[in-house]
Amino acid sequence: MTTLAEVEQSSADFLLAKDIAPVLHADAHSIRLQAREDPAALGFPVICIGTRLLVPREGFLRFCRGLNLGENQE
Repeated sequence: MTTLAEVEQSSADFLLAKDIAPVLHADAHSIRLQAREDPAALGFPVICIGTRLLVPREGFLRFCRGLNLGENQE
């Protein structure tokens, strides 16, 4: 996936760092490192399992649409 539209059209429940990196114009490895060090700083929900990073697609889309700004997530 390389665009937000492709992420929106995806049926996957979870995305990988390589899927969201082009959307954020960032390096996938840098996203993984940030998720391990300070996941809240990313602004969207992440799940770290060992060295693997999973990003809930709906949470990422909410972040990209600006719907999580200023909200506390439970």
